[in-house]
Amino acid sequence: MSEARQRVRLGTLLLYGLPAAPVGFAFMLGSVYLIKFASDVLLIAPGVIGVVYGLSRLWDAVTDPVAGYLSDRTRSSLGRRRSWLLASIVPLVAGFALTWSPPVAEVGDALVPWVAAGIFLFYTGTTIFTIPHDSFGAELTTDHHDRTRVFAVKTAVATLGSILGIGGLVLFYQSDDPRRTASAIAAGVGIAMTLSICLAVLRLRERPEHQGRGAMRLTSAFRDVFANPHAVPLLFAFFAENFGVACLGVITPFVMEYALAMADRTPLFIGVYFIPSLLGIPLWVHLSRRIGKRKLWLFATATLALAFSCLAFVQPGVEWLAFCLATVAGIGGGCGQVVGPSIQADIIDWDELRTGERKEGAYFAVWNFMRKSAYGLSAMGTGLMLDAVGFVPNAAQSEATQFGMRAIFGLVPGTCYVLGWFALRRLRLDEAEHASIRRTLDDRALAAARKSRPA
Repeated sequence: MSEARQRVRLGTLLLYGLPAAPVGFAFMLGSVYLIKFASDVLLIAPGVIGVVYGLSRLWDAVTDPVAGYLSDRTRSSLGRRRSWLLASIVPLVAGFALTWSPPVAEVGDALVPWVAAGIFLFYTGTTIFTIPHDSFGAELTTDHHDRTRVFAVKTAVATLGSILGIGGLVLFYQSDDPRRTASAIAAGVGIAMTLSICLAVLRLRERPEHQGRGAMRLTSAFRDVFANPHAVPLLFAFFAENFGVACLGVITPFVMEYALAMADRTPLFIGVYFIPSLLGIPLWVHLSRRIGKRKLWLFATATLALAFSCLAFVQPGVEWLAFCLATVAGIGGGCGQVVGPSIQADIIDWDELRTGERKEGAYFAVWNFMRKSAYGLSAMGTGLMLDAVGFVPNAAQSEATQFGMRAIFGLVPGTCYVLGWFALRRLRLDEAEHASIRRTLDDRALAAARKSRPA
């Protein structure tokens, strides 16, 4: 089939990507501001909320394999992906509301059970949503480069949601009553999640030929993932890179306020990262066709390693350097979000060639397990590192504490991207091999269709 015939219509891509906007908003706000909101506004110790947040992400990661396997095996009139998207609405909305709108009369330790319940519920909802949603994207087309386009649109929409989340940060910094602001944001995000997911479920359609083609057993599904030589390098790369990104997200508000004395510019700093990331997406789609997905990703990863490492050396008075580095990192950061899932879809085709099964859910579940485990461990570790360097909420920090915060800010994510670069070097699946895989799979499908026709 020609590439032109396989291109997914833009309207379909937008419908598919739409729910990623409010989910991206919620995810960004939680990743960047939740620990600071809990410690400075709710008066929960950063170490406590960091442990709660980290444990919830580990729980979220553990449930991913089950959700992926069940999604692959689901039979429903809505399809094996859309039925799960619909089911994700309640835990997403309720969990976000509990996290950001705990009882107004309580503060400190009394709020830990409320916030913990909300965090666990919300990230359980992200499992129910994210695995089927990513899997759905991988099934929209079989074309090597059009898959990059699918995830480019999804990444663009999710990034827009994150940019809107920066507006949420602005509201927090300008608010005289942060808890009331948080409640209003929770209500708006809940409505947006509900409407966008329902619209996608009602208007999109799934591939009928993929129904009932998941692995028969949970253990065999994930044994196949870890036996796939193309999947393993991505597991290590995703873990390392997401650990670094999560650490940067958690530490940024603290560094901007307590080490660089520009708390009011925190939303601007984050925006300087996300806006170039969004604007650079068409560039990555174009370059991936010219030089290949893997080579492009390696280049972007090296750029990110250098940019993040240099953040450790930013001092008060040279804030312009932080914004320049954030711009460079933002441009590079969009690459992995675009080409990474596209490569994942190609790797799933390799698995189908070997096993005859379609296990998008299992594969995305394992990759998300690595990503979310990294986020959980990073959030937990960053909160504990803040305690270790002597951080005291709502107080001036010592020179040693500021130095430690800047080291966490730059050297931790920089080192993680160096490790990710070495992992990606081991990835060998390229366009030529994938084209050969697709020819074999298409021939199989054609032969099976001819065999099933009545004589």
